[in-house]
Amino acid sequence: MKPMHVPAKHPGVLILDGNQRSALAATRSLGRRGIPVTVADETRRSLAGSSRYCRESFSYPSPTERPDDFLAAVQHHAATRAVRVILPMTEVSAYLLARNRERLAPAVVPLPDADNWDQIADKCRLLQVAKQLQVPAPTTLFPANADELVAAAEHIGFPVVLKPCRSKVWNRNRCTATAVHIVHNLSHLHALTAAHGYLRDFPLAVQTHVPGSGLGVFALYNHGKAIAFFAHRRIREKPPRGGVSVLSESVAVRADLQTYTARLLDHARWHGVAMVEFRGTEDGIPHLMEINPRFWGSLQLAIDSGIDFPGLLYDLALGNPPAPPAAYHTGIRSRWLLGDLDRLYLVLRNRERGGTDVSRFREILRFMNFFDRNTRFEINRFGDLRPFLFELRHYLGQLIFS
Repeated sequence: MKPMHVPAKHPGVLILDGNQRSALAATRSLGRRGIPVTVADETRRSLAGSSRYCRESFSYPSPTERPDDFLAAVQHHAATRAVRVILPMTEVSAYLLARNRERLAPAVVPLPDADNWDQIADKCRLLQVAKQLQVPAPTTLFPANADELVAAAEHIGFPVVLKPCRSKVWNRNRCTATAVHIVHNLSHLHALTAAHGYLRDFPLAVQTHVPGSGLGVFALYNHGKAIAFFAHRRIREKPPRGGVSVLSESVAVRADLQTYTARLLDHARWHGVAMVEFRGTEDGIPHLMEINPRFWGSLQLAIDSGIDFPGLLYDLALGNPPAPPAAYHTGIRSRWLLGDLDRLYLVLRNRERGGTDVSRFREILRFMNFFDRNTRFEINRFGDLRPFLFELRHYLGQLIFS
């Protein structure tokens, strides 16, 4: 697509990973300010690219399979569109941009230096730092080989959690996604390590399994200095036993969680946004799970509640001191409708939790509540309906061809 030469008083922004919900939230946030927004993804059309607030869009090669070509495409399109700020939405694209920011100049990528990034993105390194900073975390061992892995699991006691140090592992210029596994016994451990090469070939941590509910703190930092914090609680998730939030509510940040978050991000001299995840147990003690060095899926809820993280980060990238509000609104809810529909399907099929006909009927009634005045739909918004239509077509296509 040819660049659109539209006069604008604001420097342009390039938003990557346009099929992420966070990309749509950022596109709407910045576009409403009159900032020229270009959206890009591996696909020619994307969720955020469908928004009325997107001036133009383009596709690029896969950052996981062709990282050099991906970087070249981003560099070319940023230069031809006079982009001043580039915002990646996934860990893969952020990882590549953080290590190649000089190629993208004069465009600014608001991310920390590579070593600061590694303090957060490397889960094993993060857990070791957390121990030094007295941030509560599950009991953790770091086996060096297969024999030590078995010994570590038996020492901690099943069930244990196998947590690869990296959620994305780079080898020979290719990226492999890893996953966290809950292991119930020794035979299960052997089966998992046989099935997943990254559990055998790359560093990992063995942890005590900590039951409880997920707790998160979302933060914006300026070279080691905190600018804003935000928190929400998950009301419904997909899958129902724990996963992506489909209905969440803004809440005040717990003082202890903010303290632990600040210790970790201050120590890393963090720059940009981050999502710090804890798990809360019955005794009230939060345990650090991980830190995601990127925007989060429920970003729209923070914006609706009064903390415009994309706008603040854009200002920060341009050297303008961001001015976050002193407080944000709590009790605001955000609902991802099609994600919630998927969750309902899983409940009714009884794949994720047992339940009687009465409990299933209650789930249907909860899903049918479309008129809660405190709840805002994340994707489908009357002033910008095309992203929802794009998502709906994709959703129906998956149903037809699945």
